[in-house]
Amino acid sequence: MSAHDAHDVGEVELDARFADAMDEFIAYIARVEGFSPETVRAYSSHLEAFGGWCARAAEDALALDVRGFRRYLADMRRAGYAPSTCAAHLSSIRSFFRWCLFEGVVETEVASSIQMPKIPKNLPKTIVASDMDRLLNTPDNTTAEGLRDAAMLELFYATGARISELSGLDIEDFDMGTRTVRLFGKGSKERIVPVYRRALEALCRYIEQGRPVLLEAAGRRDAGGRRPLFISKRGNRMDAAALRYRFRALCRRAGLPSDVTPHVMRHTFATDLLAGGADLRSVQELLGHASLSTTTLYTHLTPDRLKTAVKSAHPRT
Repeated sequence: MSAHDAHDVGEVELDARFADAMDEFIAYIARVEGFSPETVRAYSSHLEAFGGWCARAAEDALALDVRGFRRYLADMRRAGYAPSTCAAHLSSIRSFFRWCLFEGVVETEVASSIQMPKIPKNLPKTIVASDMDRLLNTPDNTTAEGLRDAAMLELFYATGARISELSGLDIEDFDMGTRTVRLFGKGSKERIVPVYRRALEALCRYIEQGRPVLLEAAGRRDAGGRRPLFISKRGNRMDAAALRYRFRALCRRAGLPSDVTPHVMRHTFATDLLAGGADLRSVQELLGHASLSTTTLYTHLTPDRLKTAVKSAHPRT
């Protein structure tokens, strides 16, 4: 088997028992665990690649031993996959086999014992203050779409929300009295995030002036129940892809580089909070990170804040 086709499922037929277990697992993480559609697709792709490799290598996917897993990862590396991609595949496989063990599909599993590939820690990219100001001032507030875009940008920077979280927002998720928004993160985990005044003002202008115009132009009106916050010209909820498209267009208009993404707004939110004196635990909660170790990556971007903290708090300074 060549490195080129190591992870190309192609026309290969997956082992029936593995395929059935995979389908049940994918249904479980989608319906019970509440994983996002993007995450579910990633898990499915990773497991199909693994099952395809096992089929071509004449290996029993549900009984692969440690050496087999190492060969699988070695083939990924030879095929040119980055360590982060190899780690993502292995993480999906580990989750699958833990579920298989719990459900009695397998009696033992060795995937959890396989060491994760070492991933170089690249510092998150952020947006400097002058570029952020230029971006936030880019939308044309004289149009309904501009009011929507302004609210979107302000909320990105105000909440550190993932793009999927912003897409899923309904008007009812905002509490104007407490100036907070309810976000639903990975696994549908809920968190409450305060929203600063300028973002709330942009949001109110959009809800009161921009959103009704978009609905009327589309010949639509709000039905009963929850009302999606960000809507398109056709009056439909904007999914993550639509929000990402608008974000890129605004970045181009503001003269920002192409590598500025919605997730860079999230990085900037976290970094600016830490630089302003916020404690790490609070930032972890605001971002919805399950592990504090994920949040500590941002401390590398705020050395001045850490120096100030030591000077002001350490008894020997």
